[in-house]
Amino acid sequence: EELLYSKAPDFGIAKLLREDIKRYFKSLESSFINLKGRDFLYKHTKAIDTLLKVVYKVAIRSSFGEYRPMKNTLPIALIALGSYGREQLCVHSDIDLMIVYKETQGYNIQHIIEKILHILWDCGLRLGHRVHIVDELFDVAKGDITIKSSFIEARFIEGSNYLWTEVQNEINIIRHYKQEEFIEAKIEELKALHRKYPLTMEPNLKDGEGGFRSANLIYWIGNILYNINKIKELPRDIIDENEYKKFHIALDFIFRVRSALHLATKRKEDRLRLDLIPQIAKYLGYGDSYREHIKFAKLVGLQLKVIKLYTSIWIYNLTDRTLLPNRNIALEVDDKIYNLKDLLNYISSQKVEFEPHPTLLKAFIYAKRPKRATEDIYKSVYKIFSQRYSHSSINTLIESQLIYYTVSPLKKVLNLPQFDGYHKYPVGMHSLKALYELEHIEDINLKKIYDRITPDRKALLKLVVLLHDCGKGRSRDHSIVGAELFAVYAKKIGLTQEEIKLGRELILYHTKMSVVAQREDLHSEQTILKFASIFSTQERLDLIYLLTYSDMRAVGGRVYNDFTAKLLYNLYRLASVAIVESGKLSETTKRVKREKSLVKSEEFKSLPKPLQRRLLSIPSDLLFIKYPPEKIIEIAKKSYRLEDYIYSIENSNYLTIEIIRKDNLDLSYLLSKLIRLELVNLDIFKLFDGVKYFNLEFREVVDSSEISYIEDILYKSLNGVIELKLPKPQIEADEIEIDCKHSREHAIMRVNTKRQKGLLCYIMDIFEKFKIDITSSKIFTKLNRVSFLFLIEKNGNFCNNTEHIIKDLTE
Repeated sequence: EELLYSKAPDFGIAKLLREDIKRYFKSLESSFINLKGRDFLYKHTKAIDTLLKVVYKVAIRSSFGEYRPMKNTLPIALIALGSYGREQLCVHSDIDLMIVYKETQGYNIQHIIEKILHILWDCGLRLGHRVHIVDELFDVAKGDITIKSSFIEARFIEGSNYLWTEVQNEINIIRHYKQEEFIEAKIEELKALHRKYPLTMEPNLKDGEGGFRSANLIYWIGNILYNINKIKELPRDIIDENEYKKFHIALDFIFRVRSALHLATKRKEDRLRLDLIPQIAKYLGYGDSYREHIKFAKLVGLQLKVIKLYTSIWIYNLTDRTLLPNRNIALEVDDKIYNLKDLLNYISSQKVEFEPHPTLLKAFIYAKRPKRATEDIYKSVYKIFSQRYSHSSINTLIESQLIYYTVSPLKKVLNLPQFDGYHKYPVGMHSLKALYELEHIEDINLKKIYDRITPDRKALLKLVVLLHDCGKGRSRDHSIVGAELFAVYAKKIGLTQEEIKLGRELILYHTKMSVVAQREDLHSEQTILKFASIFSTQERLDLIYLLTYSDMRAVGGRVYNDFTAKLLYNLYRLASVAIVESGKLSETTKRVKREKSLVKSEEFKSLPKPLQRRLLSIPSDLLFIKYPPEKIIEIAKKSYRLEDYIYSIENSNYLTIEIIRKDNLDLSYLLSKLIRLELVNLDIFKLFDGVKYFNLEFREVVDSSEISYIEDILYKSLNGVIELKLPKPQIEADEIEIDCKHSREHAIMRVNTKRQKGLLCYIMDIFEKFKIDITSSKIFTKLNRVSFLFLIEKNGNFCNNTEHIIKDLTE
């Protein structure tokens, strides 16, 4: 007021307002602690209202001085739009302001509007603004559903009430214009957003499933059809009071989470990233422990599902339309089915995949049922696992939140996040996706295995797949807890003792196949026999193979790829042989069997006699065990009478470099130049006539433009030894394990340490120093750890120098 009285320049007043705004935003953290979600947003909205009123006053005083007109006679109105119009403005969201005016000859309206905007910009606000003459509002909104949405959320802030009445009249016309087209477009818009932002462990609180857009759509449609200003004003036949209470609690909580997200990141942020959970949880009053963080994240997932559930029902009640994707039928239900057991029998009888229609979800919500599930209900639940597409029925139970009642082992884990850097989805969603993958097997060999198991075993396997992670979130090993929970539940639903025992074993060892295939030496007799002893029949081996496939496919990303598929199949094939054979399978026995197969082939018979003799004299048993006959013959042909070297580069499913070389290869240099790529397998075999075979497999493909660069590196590594100055990695002595009694021909060295650049290059440099021959290697990485497994030929250079090797690696 003093500045206005002294006729201070607009910039001086804006500077004062900027300082006041900074102080206000710094105070928001303390305000947030004392207010609930919606109350905090409302208070923040009103604070911005006050600021805009001050700016309006400054602009008018500056323009008219002591002769300012009455507000109602000056045809300017400041109007809030979007979340600001709904009084749900978040801390760092854009302030959507619309200035509406009417041209008159008596006032320089454009000058006044420019003055208002310049002051607001000088204040440093995140302003999203639009300026319109009142008569053009309809034309602006009629062809744009986003603008129309923001206009129907319009709220008067300051200015002429006369003009605001005209604006309301225009908005009323906009509201009634092509209502059906608008509603259809907004529903399709939300469906597209849900496809883009599914409900994962890092949910998008605004545009994702169960986010604010879902709630906003109810408001927009309700405003269009019923001219309501709040969702709770909709008729009771549209929104049940109890439904609204649950929805309101969920929405208020998500408001709080988003506000905390803005405060923590100090910017506009809608995705709840995993790394932000500790900070956000602290803002909301949770303790600073892993258990508290889990508790918070579970509640976020639960409340988003509550919002998703009720908004999908209400949208159907309002429009007879759904938010369901169009890939499957939407299964409706006759309103005469009101008993839970009958509903379970109804969905389990379906022969095709389906999505739960809102009428079906509502029927489940209000279905009559006893306080605790009875034997009849459990029997009806188990029927679900006998249908072709069980995942559709389980998804219905999850969406309607009846899964807690019907499949109790999932109660504590349904929304449980997995902070392991491996899984993409919470436990419940991961388990559902695993069930989906089992019912949609893409691998031809696995599909044959699945098709040949009995219907009863398929039902058991589906239940096991759904419950394989139900033991997570406890202090004990989740496999042990999960097996115990499965046994209790399986008894309730009527499984036999034999089925319960089999299901327990599958859950108890459900990670075994993946771990052995990716981390262990599959060419070790001991490894295969130990694995086969756990799954001692072909049926058990088939079931764990299918379970492992489903589990890995459901993780997300490219966890299950061509390379891991090959590892799993090799383990399955070798274990099948071990189960059939009664005695131990030594390396020599396996080689002899493979040689017999090789010698009988027509391609082998067509080879020159000298090459046949050389091929069979290759010293490495592992070459014959690991590679099929046609590949061995191909390698032998290329190696026969080789003058120097040949190589090939395959870059289709993953990058593979194959080198056949007389004498040695500067492997440490090659690896150092390809350090950015993740090496997952390295084979080195001695062949004949001083020739060696190298096969390097990387996890990913490279851009075609990089092939020439790789060829240049290969040329240098094949034509000399280049001295490298490699940084020494940090490896502890207890991170190295050496077994010189691994087998007759091979020793093993394991290194399990933290990921470091150049680590493998350094190890290979040490091996070259001691002239150590590596037969094969396996690399496994998880988070910031890496595990190397080296199969080393026993030629005296390794086992006689183990102390020196450990010293060079660790000191």
